[in-house]
Amino acid sequence: MQELSQLTSYQILRKLATGGMGSVYLAEQLGVDGFRKVVAIKTIKKEFMKNQENIDLFVGEARLVADLIHENVLQVYQLAQTSGIYYIVMEYAHGKNVADLIRAHKDRHKVCNVDIGAFVISRVCRALHYAHEARNMSGSQLNIVHRDVTPSNVIITYGGVVKLTDFGIAKAVIMRTPDEAEVIMGKLPYMSPEQAKFQGTTRQSDVFSLGLVMYELLTNTVVYNVNDIDDLVDKMDNYSIKSPRRLNPHIPEKLEQIMLKALDVNPANRYQTAREFGQDLEHYMYDGGYGPTNEKLARYLGRLFPEESQSPILAPGTTPAPAALGDA
Repeated sequence: MQELSQLTSYQILRKLATGGMGSVYLAEQLGVDGFRKVVAIKTIKKEFMKNQENIDLFVGEARLVADLIHENVLQVYQLAQTSGIYYIVMEYAHGKNVADLIRAHKDRHKVCNVDIGAFVISRVCRALHYAHEARNMSGSQLNIVHRDVTPSNVIITYGGVVKLTDFGIAKAVIMRTPDEAEVIMGKLPYMSPEQAKFQGTTRQSDVFSLGLVMYELLTNTVVYNVNDIDDLVDKMDNYSIKSPRRLNPHIPEKLEQIMLKALDVNPANRYQTAREFGQDLEHYMYDGGYGPTNEKLARYLGRLFPEESQSPILAPGTTPAPAALGDA
């Protein structure tokens, strides 16, 4: 094992993003005989490492996703530590997230193509159902709930592949996650009623959150544009969700019905699984014949981001950035 570790190293190229708890870097994994593999490396900020709960969530994400191997789930390769800094080595998905997609349409005073949007969400449904049904090596169900399905956590590669990422606050039977009766986990505008009311989350909570993402993607409108939990609960209890077709008349009635079923505040009336949600979306897309594909999604993204989609991941002459792991 010692010899193997000496043959492998990571060369940091540049910082990709900085979030609340850490940063993500573009890097190359280097090996013997000129072996090179582009990866992403996610770190946790030093100040958050003073709290064991933060470390548990970070380490738990890597452990949880390590065995989730699916086209629509961002792959994790390794969890490691260097100079007291924890980091996760992940698949690098060269593309844009759904938040970027929504922003690009707003900048053009347009809204996402309805069928393309339905296709993106249907692939997230596949990712969620796979995670929800995942079992450990002994065959026991993990009972994973993502709990953070948001536009920024869905990546679309320039090749047209949809990837669900960031299982950092996921709940599973193998993880020591915070008590949902005491601690709110997730982002307010994308929470399910169960999350907002401290009632605990199930797979149906992820369905609701994905419904909120879909609504925003197809209407450029955030359903619950709130800043505090009391306002969120009040809106969920006392106000009906506006018909998405009133905001975007291009949404067919059938698709609106699917969206509103995913967004039913009563879990009993909601889709019971992400698979059911996805199957209804696929029936909508393909019942009439040839529908959206990865290739169509790739072309659509290419038209929105023409320069970035055509540029190589590593531009010629790219040199390592001076940033080091753990930099803010």
